[in-house]
Amino acid sequence: MTKMLFQKISVLFFTLILFSACQTKTADTKQSVKESTSMTTEKSSTGQTNELETVSTSSTQQANQTFPAGTLIQAVRENDAAKVATILQDKNYVIDEVNDKGETPLLIATHENFIDIAKQLIDAGADINVQDQISDSPYLYAGAQGKTEILAYMLDKQVPDQQKVNRFGGNALIPAAEKGHLENVKLLLKDGRAAIDHQNNYGYTALIEAVALRDGSEIYQQIVKVLLEGGADKTLKDNTGRTAEDYARSLGYSEMLNTLRSY
Repeated sequence: MTKMLFQKISVLFFTLILFSACQTKTADTKQSVKESTSMTTEKSSTGQTNELETVSTSSTQQANQTFPAGTLIQAVRENDAAKVATILQDKNYVIDEVNDKGETPLLIATHENFIDIAKQLIDAGADINVQDQISDSPYLYAGAQGKTEILAYMLDKQVPDQQKVNRFGGNALIPAAEKGHLENVKLLLKDGRAAIDHQNNYGYTALIEAVALRDGSEIYQQIVKVLLEGGADKTLKDNTGRTAEDYARSLGYSEMLNTLRSY
């Protein structure tokens, strides 16, 4: 009897121990889940806080940022007017930075005839007279290569430096005439700042080049007439001692010769 009672008490005691252990494990599990949830919430909260701080810091940095050198040139090459506008808001940025060829952003925009970007740069104060390693400036290049809209904007907004000449010693008018850019010739003559009788290193004037170096075609006949109407001196001689009329005669340009003789 006593033995049986002892066995029952032992079983009951063992059962209580198992029950207690299960309760402890359940509590630990709940606490673990709670702690895990708390940690996740903390991480999420921390992540959100860090993100806001990053955005705030980024905005502050952008407000005071100086863009890396070359950024404007790259934006111009990509014809990205919006990016150019953003960079130009940075008053510390050197707008007339140059690449390894001495080209400024404005010269590059003029090369590519990116009219809107060229105007942006001019409005922001880009210098139309900065020359590259082959003596091209935005102004000289626009005149020589028929970038008429850009040239007109330059003449309206800035002062071309007439003391700066191209690698042949010419002003903007001479190559404009030689390359057949009639509208540029008219524009430069109307503006009046490019000397109509300027002579380059070879003694050529715009009038002489329009005759001597071209084919006597209709466009050059018109340019010769416009130059003469503008007061070009047909008696000037180049370094070989020849005038525009001499060249017209020797090359057989009868229409040009008649025009020259009529003035």
